Amino acid sequence: MVSTDLIEQLRKLNRAGKLQVIQLLATELANEENNLIQSGASYPVWSPYDAVEAANIMLEALNAETSP
Repeated sequence: MVSTDLIEQLRKLNRAGKLQVIQLLATELANEENNLIQSGASYPVWSPYDAVEAANIMLEALNAETSP
């Protein structure tokens, strides 16, 4: 959580200072986004293969929609 002291200091900045803070934070966020997926790493991916329970739930929902 951001401290109230930091928020007060940011509010005291002039327009140019606030824009510099925004630019810094946007750059930091962009750098973090680029590091979310590492080259050469493996990541688990869900597949509907062998998802029998999910298929049964979907079939029940479809049947409920078509029944009077």
